[in-house]
Amino acid sequence: MNAKPQSGISEASHLSADVDVVLIGGGIMSATLGMLIRQMRPDWSIRTYERAPEVGTESSNAWNNAGTGHASLCELNYTPQREDGSIDTSKAVLVNEQFHESRLFWSFLVEQGVLPTPEQFVRPVPHMSYVSGEDDVAFLRKRYDVLKRIPLFESLELSDDTNTFQEWAPLMMAERDTSRPMAMTRSDAGTDVNFGALTRFLFGALQKSGTDSVHGHDVVNLERLINGGWRVTARDRSTGETSKVSARFVFVGAGGRAIHLLQKSGIEEAKGYGGFPVSGQFLRGINEDLIAMHRAKVYGQPQVSAPPMSMPHLDTRVIQGDRGLLFGPYAGFSPKYLKAGAYTDLLTSIKLDNLPTMLAVAKNELPLTLYLIKQVLQKHISRVEMLKDFVPSAQADDWTLIHAGMRVQTMKRTKKRRGELVFGTELVTAKDGTIAGLLGASPGASTSVSIMLGVLQRCFPNEYAEWKLRLTDIIPSHGVALAENPALLHEVELSTMKTLGLCG
Repeated sequence: MNAKPQSGISEASHLSADVDVVLIGGGIMSATLGMLIRQMRPDWSIRTYERAPEVGTESSNAWNNAGTGHASLCELNYTPQREDGSIDTSKAVLVNEQFHESRLFWSFLVEQGVLPTPEQFVRPVPHMSYVSGEDDVAFLRKRYDVLKRIPLFESLELSDDTNTFQEWAPLMMAERDTSRPMAMTRSDAGTDVNFGALTRFLFGALQKSGTDSVHGHDVVNLERLINGGWRVTARDRSTGETSKVSARFVFVGAGGRAIHLLQKSGIEEAKGYGGFPVSGQFLRGINEDLIAMHRAKVYGQPQVSAPPMSMPHLDTRVIQGDRGLLFGPYAGFSPKYLKAGAYTDLLTSIKLDNLPTMLAVAKNELPLTLYLIKQVLQKHISRVEMLKDFVPSAQADDWTLIHAGMRVQTMKRTKKRRGELVFGTELVTAKDGTIAGLLGASPGASTSVSIMLGVLQRCFPNEYAEWKLRLTDIIPSHGVALAENPALLHEVELSTMKTLGLCG
């Protein structure tokens, strides 16, 4: 490990590099980081690598479970109940404030003409929570009471009235037994985001500004250069030819492949990380009458032993102007780390430094393992039975199973345990700031701007101090707790709703 420049570019400025920045992976994270860098330093040269023929085809793809626009309005797993019965709102507040940063950045880019008409990538769609049974109804009431006092969540409504349910979610009420206690919350501030489209628009704008975008190439090696920076080796997937480029800073935003590339880099900070692939699956509605009856994203309680990312939801999607309907997710298994990955991905990721981590997790998370096995063995009729909790009138012929993107469940060592699961996203950066990589999943895409601001702050601390004023102009809430600043919150909500067309 070389000693320590505090910033990847400024401290390694003596390096004669081919480019200043290499972004690996053609998803929303690389696109967002590239655009932030372009706003801060338009003179820096950027090259991107994507293994597919086009960008936005893996986790950022519109049908690959990256479109909910997570704002913690109704996602119940972001407000766990503590042992004393109280509701922990810290995660919900954090994610909501981060999503506001994303909306502000997109609004800025729309106003600058960098992004096209907002309805091509974001639309207003109500978000709802749904529970049944006395205990879960009591939980939802308590959640509502606590969140309603926080300005970020003032749009929430709560109801236990059957007539209101019929108005909010008619598809869910057809043939429902109303004798069982039931409650819903709803927010009209929810959105549906097509992150695949947004990714393509961002990369298109980056190319117009001079970014060198290379598609159909696998990055196969990362080598630290003696005098600072990195040599990146890429292989053309169609010809097999390899090429090399030196860069002062590298970002690894390659989804499931990020763990392999961070391992190749050899940085100490990546040691001990492991990953277990989980294949996402959904039931997709194919009956147009059913699709027309539902217009909301409705979140329920996860099943016992299920990971947080498996929170069930009945999800209206708007893709290229067409409405769709999904329910899930259901877990599957594949040894691939990407939907278009290799069957050897899991095996080749196991190293001496992460094997103890993965074995410890396997031992400690037996209920999760059993849950995944049951999910893999499920039949179509069993999946439909789970759907009937949301849509009692569901018929198997009206739904078909689709395979969404791969999610690599991150594992790492901690001071307390040899290995534990990491839910959410994990940013791994080298001490010298010349390389960073992102592991994990939800709510990643929705909070991509905040996560990438974290990359800038950790990898370019000297420059970041100078960039803060410019960033505040672009993202007025940056560095401010909106939950404690109602006036600014009101201002940014009005501006983004108007600019992004989210007023109704």
